[in-house]
Amino acid sequence: MQVLKKFNPKILVVGDLMIDHYLWGSCERISPEAPVQIVDITKETTVLGGAGNVINNLNVLGSHVSVCSVIGDDIIGEELISMLHKIGVDSQNIIKQRGRYTSKKSRVIASNQQVLRYDKESKENVLNSSVALILDALTLSIAEYDIVILSDYGKGVLTDALCQGIITLAKSHGVRVLVDPKGVDFSKYKGAYLLTPNKKEAMLATNITITNQETLKEALLKLKKECDLGISLITLSEDGIATYDHELEIFPTVAKEVFDVTGAGDTVIASIAFALSAGKNIEQAAAFANLAAGVVVGKIGSATVSLTEIEEYEASLHKSTSDAHIKSFEEINAIVYRCVSNGKKIVFTNGCFDILHVGHVKYLQIAKSFGDILIVGLNSDASVTRLKGPTRPVNIAEDRAYLLAALEAVDYVVPFNEDTPYELIKMIRPHVLVKGGDYEGKEVIGTEFAGELKLVDFVDGKSTTRTIEKIQGQYC
Repeated sequence: MQVLKKFNPKILVVGDLMIDHYLWGSCERISPEAPVQIVDITKETTVLGGAGNVINNLNVLGSHVSVCSVIGDDIIGEELISMLHKIGVDSQNIIKQRGRYTSKKSRVIASNQQVLRYDKESKENVLNSSVALILDALTLSIAEYDIVILSDYGKGVLTDALCQGIITLAKSHGVRVLVDPKGVDFSKYKGAYLLTPNKKEAMLATNITITNQETLKEALLKLKKECDLGISLITLSEDGIATYDHELEIFPTVAKEVFDVTGAGDTVIASIAFALSAGKNIEQAAAFANLAAGVVVGKIGSATVSLTEIEEYEASLHKSTSDAHIKSFEEINAIVYRCVSNGKKIVFTNGCFDILHVGHVKYLQIAKSFGDILIVGLNSDASVTRLKGPTRPVNIAEDRAYLLAALEAVDYVVPFNEDTPYELIKMIRPHVLVKGGDYEGKEVIGTEFAGELKLVDFVDGKSTTRTIEKIQGQYC
């Protein structure tokens, strides 16, 4: 993940732009005029929708995003361009077509329940003259991009001529094209690097009912051959992502909780594009996309996901290396802020953890049970020496941190140089501060910054000192 943070790829998104408009309110009565709800509107919000959600995802990941599309020469179109400018997206190649309506989908939400949606949009194919303007512009700029995404929402922008024109241009400059397809005929995407249909879309496009790995492979091969793809890919919802390059590979999903799948497809294609642009192979890109989707489906509404959120999510699954769980003061401060904002309960404890033993593990497991996120403050080598004497620590801080971070119960390890973790506790302000049972009746540093103090008894006969004494008695 740290490697991905160094990349800012240039990615072009071409597709159907729209505005998602929400009217939020409450309903306490039925209209006397007709048997319908009366919703008292208290809030109104707008977000980029359609291909705009792909743009939002790329932007949050750290890409430099440009967009090509056709919208109406209307007030909604002006609003849409203003929204793009606010997030720094290059929109100079958006064509305004007279007589066309810019897509806007309005949803009325009463007590968090959608009760009505009304749309205003044009769905017919854009004019050939608009297609020509886009292709003329891309002829001059296509080589600037690392990847091109075609985001098709079936609103008429991605005509056969535009898709084939862009794919031909991109391939002539060695630029890969990724497509989120629409409909049952994928022939207009022929020559793309990969498509990202879901299982239902793939079955309709191939006329193959996917029931097992054999039929899944059959569908992937058919798509690869008929659409002349570099990689064949099908998203499988809760089962993850399937790809076929030289063989079938399935990358299982890593979602812990699913609240809303809205926009998950946009997140998948955006994250695959981002990872491929950073030099990752398709296996690494698919695994990255699964992590990103796992974060997004845990949110409500069309959502985006940052690299930091993905890193934290991967760490929570313990699928990352131990290094990813070891944080500086600055890093843990930002992590705590996000976790608390998301309603997570923070638990903190600290120690030297010189020679890791079963007593440590059981202590940390109990500590983790008091909340959602366990942060362990770790004494530096100099700090351990001051506290324990010149023969300690036995293991250097880097080794001790790595072993702690590998434990399932531990979410993050933060080394500190002082004799006590006072400043660390002051910064974190945990909901729960955990110490050993030997602190009963004693003053515990940092309690004024914690919500509550929990004391956990140690396992009898298990300690670093006793372990050292046993080793010395046997070998000295």
